[in-house]
Amino acid sequence: MTSDTVADAKLTPKVLAALASVYLIWSSTYFAIRVAVQTLPPFLTAGCRYLFAGVVLMAWARWRGERVPPARAWIGSAVVALLFFVVGNGFVALASVHIGSGVIAVVCAMMPLWGAVMMPLIGERTSPREWAGLAVGFVGVLVLALGDDLRADPAAATLLMLAPIGWAMGSLLVKKLDVGRGAMGSAMQMVAGGALTLLVSRGIGEPIPDHVEPRAAFAVGYLITLGSLVGLTAYNYLLVHARPAIAMSYAYVNPVLAVFLGAALGGEHVSPRVGIAILLILPAVVVILMRPRRTAQRVTAPQPEP
Repeated sequence: MTSDTVADAKLTPKVLAALASVYLIWSSTYFAIRVAVQTLPPFLTAGCRYLFAGVVLMAWARWRGERVPPARAWIGSAVVALLFFVVGNGFVALASVHIGSGVIAVVCAMMPLWGAVMMPLIGERTSPREWAGLAVGFVGVLVLALGDDLRADPAAATLLMLAPIGWAMGSLLVKKLDVGRGAMGSAMQMVAGGALTLLVSRGIGEPIPDHVEPRAAFAVGYLITLGSLVGLTAYNYLLVHARPAIAMSYAYVNPVLAVFLGAALGGEHVSPRVGIAILLILPAVVVILMRPRRTAQRVTAPQPEP
């Protein structure tokens, strides 16, 4: 980016397209993850998903002429990948075996709140307008949870609560660490994340299945192509070219879309509370997406080039 800060970033057509991709694609991954982990080991599934997607994306980036960054960028990518894929996605995959997708979506919607709390770590201040939008949006996703039972074992529930914290911290560190640029940067994160998640899988003794059901194979393929290759690339673009509150706003939209996808694909019942949640969530997202007024305060950390 130029000397303009992320606080002054505009909602360009590319940013809006990236937002739409993240909103639509990642809202469907809750259902796909649940389908996959019903018959496949969670960490093994997540690790193979990201490692394969990362290798494909890296090959494509090299074909386009992008260079593989130096070791320093790999170290930064590994730190971010640990938070994104082991803590964030890996813990969600593990919890999906024991906890319903609706409850998981609500817990994951806490991620923007954690991000807002940690924004001072990267030199940015959360505006009152953003706090208001985050608060209203969080009330909306809580409405979605009304009537749902949390019947998880303590270990799964604890890991699930840590997942949005890890994802929020990784999202902020992308702005501070050298993690590569463009498609190559996203590929490095996925390769590092996949390798780390597979190490966790082997460390806890997950079995390697000798048979994969077609339904699970399709779910994993969907997670690799759209969930990882398209979704994560769009999200990384938002982290560089938009304010953190805008990038993280998907956590409020996705639970609503996930409910309707669950009804359409899984025959889940849609209760009237969904309508109430939408009336709360959509205005909250609008508040978050509204461009703040230009101020004299600037982020001192340099922003990566696109």
